[in-house]
Amino acid sequence: MFNSDTADGMLATESAPAAVTSVLKRAIDVVVAFAMLLFTLPITIPAALGVALSSKGPIFFRQRRTGLNGKTFLILKFRSMRVAEEGAFKQATRDDDRITAIGRFLRRSSIDELPQLINVLKGEMSLIGPRPHAVDHDVLCRGQVADYDARYLVRPGLTGLAQVSGLRGKSCDNLMAERVRMDVAYIENWSVALDLKILFKTALVVLFQKTAY
Repeated sequence: MFNSDTADGMLATESAPAAVTSVLKRAIDVVVAFAMLLFTLPITIPAALGVALSSKGPIFFRQRRTGLNGKTFLILKFRSMRVAEEGAFKQATRDDDRITAIGRFLRRSSIDELPQLINVLKGEMSLIGPRPHAVDHDVLCRGQVADYDARYLVRPGLTGLAQVSGLRGKSCDNLMAERVRMDVAYIENWSVALDLKILFKTALVVLFQKTAY
């Protein structure tokens, strides 16, 4: 699927390979995302009710993220934390007491990410691609991680090669550099088969690796 040696020394190109931005990939995104939205209604409707009843605040968490060609958009998640007194959302930490009981379950099961299927249908995201980061985080990492801007050559994804390879976290360090190398490798080696493998591995991670908090 992916030869890690090809990630070393990869440089951002001026434009993404045609296959990645093709009508085929977008068509797959739309069909699968729509089907998943319908299939997961028995999960998302109770989840939305649970969030609404758990604490005061909106059902959805919205945050501005950087997407295709550096254009920003509002990512959607089920709200998993109590709203801060000033009405702001702050980054969660492990054992954060602002996380509600239903929110902790949603995060650990990754159900909180399902509203991003709407982002996919709107054309702001893809099912598979580099995970989008908050705008402030991008500003910080762009000056510290080589080839970071290559992530903007394609739509960001619900999941990606780096995530199913166990590379998570937001610090701009060697881990982030490895994530970017995998993102670039994904862009340059895209295929339908690769996307299917990542989707399959994502299902395994969600079911058997409870690393979220």
